[in-house]
Formats: sequence, structure tokens, C-alpha cells
Amino acid sequence: MSSASTAPKDLHDAGQSLWLDYITREIVKDGTLKRYIDELSLTGLTSNPTIFDKALRGGDDYDEQIAELTAQGKGGEELFFMLAIEDLQGAADLFRPVHDRTDGVDGFVSLEVSPLLAYNTAETTRWASTLHAKADRPNVYIKIPGTPQGLDAISESIIAGIPINVTLLFDAEQYRQQADAYMKGVERRIERGEDPKVESVASVFVSRWDVAVADKVPAELKDRLGVAAAIRAYVAYRELLASDRWQRLENEGARPQRLLFASTGTKDPELPKTKYVDELAAPNTVNTMPEETLLAYAEDGELKGLIPPDGGDNESLLAEFGAAGIDVDDLAVQLQTEGAKKFEDSWSDLLDCISSKESTVGSAS
Repeated sequence: MSSASTAPKDLHDAGQSLWLDYITREIVKDGTLKRYIDELSLTGLTSNPTIFDKALRGGDDYDEQIAELTAQGKGGEELFFMLAIEDLQGAADLFRPVHDRTDGVDGFVSLEVSPLLAYNTAETTRWASTLHAKADRPNVYIKIPGTPQGLDAISESIIAGIPINVTLLFDAEQYRQQADAYMKGVERRIERGEDPKVESVASVFVSRWDVAVADKVPAELKDRLGVAAAIRAYVAYRELLASDRWQRLENEGARPQRLLFASTGTKDPELPKTKYVDELAAPNTVNTMPEETLLAYAEDGELKGLIPPDGGDNESLLAEFGAAGIDVDDLAVQLQTEGAKKFEDSWSDLLDCISSKESTVGSAS
């Protein structure tokens, strides 16, 4: 077993980027995030409404700025984005040396557009452009869900040159659909004589699969579907990178849209906290993990080998789930639909939290 703190470096040296799926103003300002970068090979960060909601409810770090903004007449979504962008700018600045060293491949932070815009391509695209401009950092991804309704917004945002983190993907088919949208954007830029190098990641969620089938499969299949679905997506990713279509784009100077493994914190308390890191090591990919998972991997992790480019015997494992009555394709659609609803609910909770803060902090100022 690797000694403490060598496992993250081993994984990084094998070609996988370690990102943190967590942000608070405190870790940006008190040196914690900088220490993770220096000591744990951390090279990026993601955020979502739930993470910001917890940060806002967790203390008074934001109260002074909320009071100032409220006094200026700011509120709701506008106020939230001003808070979030300040945090992400601080994090982006800490990751900027990574971004520069890797010539723009790594060192990104992510900010999400409002999920309430999911069915409006023009508004999603407009907000992606607006938020990226407000962030005013080259190493900021704007997150757009890779739902059927989000695909056109992904293409339009790539055409506009905005770095995009495509989120809420669950299987290989959803990965391929958003990859097609990404490549359409790149192809359009080439047609227009513009730089085809627009960075992007495609985020495949892992742990929710295992939660969904926990009481529906025999014991020998428990907690194995998330990794199997992720590996199938990884095989699709490798196949796409080897395709004629992608090779032509790369020949014009395009950069690969990297595959990102998301939702890699374990939900089952009986599982090792590092399960979805241990089993999803692969070059030219990203694993974005909760703080608890990152620290556990630094303490107890071990690089046990890389995913085979062809997935090894993964398809036979997925066939076992089919035999057990699990329709993996249908479940992927269900998980994405439920995930979109959870995003909306989290957004509503966040805005409720903002409203409450506006009232309590504003009245006290």
C-alpha cells in the first residue's frame, strides 16, 4: 500500500487529473485548497448548487458581502452568482499555474448555469457566455447538462468559444450524444476559420447507479453497476478519440474533450471511501471527488492499475445485470431525468437560502 499522500501523485503521474468536488470561501482563503494543490496533486475543482447551499448555510463567511450586495439592491440569482464567482475566481487563481503549465488542458474550476433554463437553448447559451465573461478567467468551465434539451446549447457555446463542462451524463450513449454536440461546435469553428481549441470535459456520474439498484440485484452484483457503466463510457471515449471524425478535427488543432468521472463519493457506508477512485484510474481523464474521498485516497489509496482501453470483461458483467432484470439503457435515461429534477430542486433550495440570508443579514446591517 502506498504511504500517506503518495497515492494522489501516483494517480496524477498515471495521467488522471484529480479534482475536488467541493468549494467554500473558507478553503479558498485559509490555505486549505492551496495545500491540496501542493501536497495532493489536485489540479481542478467543480461546484454545484448543493455545494454552495451547504457553504452558505454553514457559517457567516458570506454575510458581509451579502449585506453589501443587498444594500446595492442585488438579490436572488444575481446575488448568488456574484458570491459564487468571487469564490471561483479565487480558486481559479490558485489553479492558474496548473492551467498555464498544461497549456490550458487542466487547472479548471466549474460554475453551473441555472437548471431552470434547461429547455431554452438561447437563454442557456446567453447565460453561459455572460457567466464566463463575468468570471473573467480563462480556466473557468461553465456547466451545461448533457440532456437532450442541453445538446444544442453545448454546440452553440462551443461555437462561441466558451469552455464547457457537460454534466449529468450516465452512460455511453449519453456520452456519445453530447460528444457529437461538442464536435459539431468544433467543426463549425473550423468552417468559420476560428481556433478549434475550446476546452471541454464530459462528466459521467457514477455512484447514483449503485444507489438505484441496491435492493434490486443479487449480493454479488451489489455496488458494481456504477463502475461498469463508467467503464463502458470510457470505452466509447477511447473509440471516439480513435475515430476518423475526431482525427480530422485533431489534425486541425482541436483538443480532446476529456472524460470526467463525477459523483465518486461512495453512498454505501460498507464500501471503502476510495472505491470509485481505485477502480476508475485511466489516462487522459478526470476524477472529481468530495473532500472526504480525496483525503481518504491520500491516506489509504493505492494505484491498482488502469482501465483497459477495451474495457476488459466489462460487457460480460453488464450482461449479468441484464440477466438480473436491470435494463441498463432505460435506467440511464431515468437517472438523467431524475438528476435534472434534483438539479432544479437544489437550485430552488439555494435560492431559498439566499432569500433567507438577504432577510436576516440585510435587516441586521
